[in-house]
Amino acid sequence: MSGIRTGIGYDIHPLETGRRLVLGGEVIPFSMGLDGWSDADVLVHAIIDSLLGAAAMGDIGQHFPAGKPEYKDISSLILLKEIISKVSAKGFTIVNIDATVIAEKPVLKDYIMRMRENLSRTMGIDVEQVSVKASTANRVAEIGNGEAIAAIAVSTVEGES
Repeated sequence: MSGIRTGIGYDIHPLETGRRLVLGGEVIPFSMGLDGWSDADVLVHAIIDSLLGAAAMGDIGQHFPAGKPEYKDISSLILLKEIISKVSAKGFTIVNIDATVIAEKPVLKDYIMRMRENLSRTMGIDVEQVSVKASTANRVAEIGNGEAIAAIAVSTVEGES
C-alpha cells in the first residue's frame, strides 16, 4: 500500500528528584527529572510511537522493552535513530512531525528550537519538518500539579509498505 500515512504517539512519565530532565534530547535545567528505564524523554518516546503507528510497526515497548540492561539510561535519541532505520527499511520517509510537551514546569520556550534541531538531526530531516510546542495542564491532575510531564506527537509519512 502506498501513499500518506499518519500515526499518533503519547507518553507520560512521573517527575522525581535525582534524575536529569531530558526533552527532545535537550537537557533542561530543573530540580527534577523524569522517571523511566531509559532517559525517559517523553517527547522522543511520543514521536517514536507516532512513527511506529504510521508504519503499523507496533509500539516503543515492543521494540525496546523496559528492564533490558542495554536500554538502561540510554538516550532516547539513539532509540529514535534505530526506529528511523526500521521505518525507512519498510519504505517510508517522514513528511512531518508535530509534537506537544505538556508540563506545568519548567517553562520550555527557550529550549524548543534546540529540541527541534536535535530531533531533525537525529531523523535526518529538515528542521522545518519538525514542530515542537509546549503547553500546560492548567493545574489539572498529575501534570498540572507538577508530578509528571507528558507529550503527544503526530507523524506523517509517505511511501510503500
